[in-house]
Amino acid sequence: KESEFPTMTIFNYTFMQNALFVSFFIAILCPCIGIFLVLRRQSMIGDTLSHASLAGVTIALLFGFNPILGAFIFTALSGVLIESLRNYFKKYRDLILTIVLALGVGVAITIISSGQLKRNADAFMFGSILTVNTTDMLLVFILSMISVLSLIFLYHQLLYSAFDEDTAIIVGVKVKMLNYIFSLLVAATIAVSIRIVGVLVLSSMIALPVATALQFKKGFKITLLLSIFFSLFDILIGLVAAYYLNVAPGGFTALVSVFTLMIVILALKIKQRKRAY
Repeated sequence: KESEFPTMTIFNYTFMQNALFVSFFIAILCPCIGIFLVLRRQSMIGDTLSHASLAGVTIALLFGFNPILGAFIFTALSGVLIESLRNYFKKYRDLILTIVLALGVGVAITIISSGQLKRNADAFMFGSILTVNTTDMLLVFILSMISVLSLIFLYHQLLYSAFDEDTAIIVGVKVKMLNYIFSLLVAATIAVSIRIVGVLVLSSMIALPVATALQFKKGFKITLLLSIFFSLFDILIGLVAAYYLNVAPGGFTALVSVFTLMIVILALKIKQRKRAY
């Protein structure tokens, strides 16, 4: 006789439903921002700001307000700082990232080591599917909607600026203002992602799905859609597998992203060799 009770799956759990809700927005936002960072050859900015966001998280935990909001505020300020310093370090722009990284990590480590935190920051460093609550989901939804609408509205300007800033200026794009706005969009993307992915490997979700999509050598729009597809695939596989393996979802998602990229590269090389013969 079959059981009268329905079979339970991991998707019946509220915490997993919350995690999937947040993951859906992460999987769309990260490659949308990441593709512009990659085209600008600024993918390391994503890594720098993701590490800097930990300072915002620890400050929020210290003073008792929402960590996602804290991460957004500090990351946004760090992004503005990067843009502001570009004029002062024109020949050594990589130094800007070192300065911002040192500031963010320094603040975070100082606060964590002080012993004043009432909550553990590890969930934000490594990612956790258990810590997503209703307030976080609301903030994620609001920041995601603002980011997506901004990307749609600024699509052509961002595209011109990503390929050639000088040409963008000639055609009338206000590049400097656009860079500040883009920094805020990066900050929002990082803020909504740290709960699930974690600070330490967040840059992999920003850059690796884009890197995978670029292997197909298609146009911009198709590459963007492929990036979102691979991002959804990576984060869903990583999230579900992490639950069963009892490991941090951020780290495992990063591994899935790397393996997906390697498999695509290998498959395309095999296809090319077959065509050659």
